[in-house]
Amino acid sequence: MKIDNHETYVVLADEKGDVADFASFLEYQIPNKFKGQNVIIDLQDFTSLELPQLLLFLKTSNLHRKTKQSFVIVNNAINPEVIPMEMIVVPTLQEGVDVIEMEAIERDLGF
Repeated sequence: MKIDNHETYVVLADEKGDVADFASFLEYQIPNKFKGQNVIIDLQDFTSLELPQLLLFLKTSNLHRKTKQSFVIVNNAINPEVIPMEMIVVPTLQEGVDVIEMEAIERDLGF
């Protein structure tokens, strides 16, 4: 796993090329090593990602967002209309950073 730390978030990317293994690995890693951090999951390398593969991240996303931290996935291979409402998937890293900044403002305002 490639880890890129920033001041207000961390970007995690897979180095092995297996979405299912990466999703399974993150189920343990996110709550234990990245608790209290905003997380961006970089799946840009998976240019043929499909909805069933994306849904492997749903449980981790829901659990992390319950802790009042952002969980954003970056990938542009999936039609946005089929992505579940409870998941945040954006096409670029910059948009992922923007989402984290917006959610931080919302949390500060009490939303």
